Amino acid sequence: MNKNQSLPWDHPRFRSWIAVARACQLMQQSLGRSLAELDIKTPHLDILINLYRFEGISQQELARKLLVGRSNMSMLLPQMEKRGLIERRGDDKDKRVLRLYLTSEGRSVTERAMVIQTDLIERVLSPEPIEQCMAMASAMERIIGVLQQDLRDED
Repeated sequence: MNKNQSLPWDHPRFRSWIAVARACQLMQQSLGRSLAELDIKTPHLDILINLYRFEGISQQELARKLLVGRSNMSMLLPQMEKRGLIERRGDDKDKRVLRLYLTSEGRSVTERAMVIQTDLIERVLSPEPIEQCMAMASAMERIIGVLQQDLRDED
């Protein structure tokens, strides 16, 4: 590297990006430890919460929402189905489409997990003024928009 070029970690935006990435990673680890009592992991929670919000969503729509490939879905969903947390049903109009639903056990586990997640978020973010939390959310939503547009442009 040329002496006139600065290193990435010398840039404030790089420092900010690394801080966000580390916070996200540590939050996932902490959430994972907290969810262990329910015998689920964070990828399971992502699926459960989406099914709670969007009951009857297709596997393809769920994969798109979670930004994961169908192969990830095809690994996780059978585990969750076997555990009695979800069920897959054929679509009435298109037999090629499978729709996903929470079972009563899945709904119960999801509700308990959401309390765990909400408590963790509250504990971590409660020292921050709500205005700062909203500003952080707005900044992250702008970043998400830029990155999603980049992905669309590549397709």
